[in-house]
Amino acid sequence: MLTPLLLVKLLAEIALLSLLGRAAMVVLTRGQPEGNWVYRLFHILSQPFVRLVAWFSPRFVLAQHHPLAAFCLLGVIWLLVTMVKIQLCLQLGVQACR
Repeated sequence: MLTPLLLVKLLAEIALLSLLGRAAMVVLTRGQPEGNWVYRLFHILSQPFVRLVAWFSPRFVLAQHHPLAAFCLLGVIWLLVTMVKIQLCLQLGVQACR
């Protein structure tokens, strides 16, 4: 039961950090990140989650807000999975969670 939780948590962490890196690259390149290979890497890593959020979001949500919505959704997922992991570790014992 612990392994699927850790996998979901890992995927959420990778996506969250790639979205943060993507935002940082936009700031560092003054809004022109398209030619940067680091930005493209972050974009490739985070795009599946942004597309998933775009698919679920209502039509009045602008496309430029989809990465922010994906970040918020992934943050909530990460918090929930972390809380479930803590509960599971308390039930099984700390030694079983190492």
